[in-house]
Amino acid sequence: MHFTLYSRSYCHLCQDMLDALLLLQPPGKPFTVDVIDIDASPDASLLARFDELVPVLFGDLAQPELCHYFLDEAAVRHCLMKHHRQY
Repeated sequence: MHFTLYSRSYCHLCQDMLDALLLLQPPGKPFTVDVIDIDASPDASLLARFDELVPVLFGDLAQPELCHYFLDEAAVRHCLMKHHRQY
């Protein structure tokens, strides 16, 4: 399972979301997280899209976001469960 977290380096909510997400990692079923700083990204569209919404978490970039501002634990657990059923 892979998550993408759109973030900012000075954003305490972003760090809080990352910390809370990592606590949900199931034993023996690790997941990865790409943390993308929208201010440092060469892709200017990320800043335009996520500027006031960070942190924004995706479980699948082809699907709608899982949550923004605060971690939605139920949405993340549902995403993890759905992913692990596929494998």
